[in-house]
Amino acid sequence: MKAFADQVAIITGAGQGIGFEIAKHLALAGAKIILNDIDEKLALKASEKIRHEGGQCLAAPGDCSQMPVIRAMIDFAKKEFGKLDIAIANAGITLFGDFLDYPEESLRRVMEVNMSGSFFLAQQAAIEMKANGKGGSILFTSSVTGHQAHKNLAAYGMTKAALEMLARHLVVELSPFGINVNTIAPGATLTERTINDPEYEKTWSRITPTGRPATTADIAHAALFLVSKQARQITGQSLIIDGGWTSVSPSPY
Repeated sequence: MKAFADQVAIITGAGQGIGFEIAKHLALAGAKIILNDIDEKLALKASEKIRHEGGQCLAAPGDCSQMPVIRAMIDFAKKEFGKLDIAIANAGITLFGDFLDYPEESLRRVMEVNMSGSFFLAQQAAIEMKANGKGGSILFTSSVTGHQAHKNLAAYGMTKAALEMLARHLVVELSPFGINVNTIAPGATLTERTINDPEYEKTWSRITPTGRPATTADIAHAALFLVSKQARQITGQSLIIDGGWTSVSPSPY
C-alpha cells in the first residue's frame, strides 16, 4: 500500500525544480496530482514525465496568483479525481534588487505571486476540504531568507516570512476542520536555475555546514512528511532544510 494512495494533491509552480520533485515523489507514492505552472509547455512536459514514470498527474497551467486560475484548479481536481486532500503553494518568484531603488512593479509582482497566490490557494483548498469533511493538509514553500537577511532580497524575504506567519494564523482558523498547515523553508538548492551557475555549488558547499547545497529530493522528502498522515499533529510549523546554514549564516558574497 503506497503512503499517499487515494490522496489528491494540487501543487503550484511545479513545472521544474523543487515543485516538480515534490509532485513526482507524491505521485510515485500513490497520490493523484494536479500540476500547475505558469509556463504551459513546462506543465505539460512535467506531468507527462510523471505519468511516464508510473504516476497519475494532470497539468493545470496558468498564473496561480489569479483567483480564476486557483478556482479552476480546485474544480479540475474535483472533476477528475473527486476531491482534494493536499494543497502545496510552491509557486514563487525572486526579483533581486537593492532596497533603495527597488521598483514598485517588482514589489507588486513578488507580493502577488508569493503571498496572494499562496493565501488564496490555501483559502479555496480549505473551503473544499471543509466541505468534504475529511480534513487535509496545506503546505507553503518559504525560504531561509524569511529567517536570515540576504543581500538584494528584502522584498522576497519579506514575503517568505509572511507565509510562515500565515501558517501560524491558519492553525486557529483551520484546525477545527482537521486541516493542518505547515511551511518548508529551503536553503540553497540545486535546481535547473542554480545548476547553470558554475560557482553556485562550489560557493554553497563551502559555507554550508553539511558541505553541500540541498538537492530537490532533500526538499521533497521533508515536504512529503509534512503532508503525510504521520504529521497530522504537526501544524503551524516551519521546517528549515538548509544543511545548517541558518545556524551560522555566512554570506555567499
